[in-house]
This record gives sequence, C-alpha cells and structure tokens, in this order.
Amino acid sequence: MAEQTETHARGRVVGIVAAVLRWVGTIIAVILVAHVLLTVFGANPDNPITTFVRSWADPLALAFRDLFTPADAKLRVLADYGLAAIFWLIVTSIVVRLVRRLG
Repeated sequence: MAEQTETHARGRVVGIVAAVLRWVGTIIAVILVAHVLLTVFGANPDNPITTFVRSWADPLALAFRDLFTPADAKLRVLADYGLAAIFWLIVTSIVVRLVRRLG
C-alpha cells in the first residue's frame, strides 16, 4: 500500500516537472518568435517593448545568433532566431520525454 502511494506521488512529481519544463521551452520559443515578428514587421527598435523582447531574445538565441549573414537584416533575424525557437522546442520535447521515462 505504501509502495503504491509512493509510486503515485513520484508520478505526480514527474508530471509536474515535465509540465514546467514544457512551459519553459514554450515561453522561450514565444520570446524568440516575438522578436522575429517585431523585427520583420518593422517595430520601432527604441520602443520599450521591442527593447525588452530583444534583451531576452538575444541570450536565448544561443549560438544561432549571427549564424546566417544574409544582406537583409530582417531575413537574418528570421533565420537565426526562428531556428533558435525550433531548437528550443525540440530540446524541450526531448528533455520532457527523458524526464517522464526516468520517472
């Protein structure tokens, strides 16, 4: 009986950890996509919202920042930060599966 309760509690903890990880990965991807959209649609780079999003997106882009160097700055942001967003979604998905499998 105690073993069943312990297994149930462990399953709940693993589920919560997996959900938190999934949300973190999704939020990171949303920040990166927001930066792409603000750039592609020509948002004012001096606007506080644009500056805030860029300040979060830059470190989250990891090594994908400046990976591609097309002449068009908007295309560069689309490629680099878009690829970073996809990367985060894939990595998050893999990590969540591993957490669930180990739990």
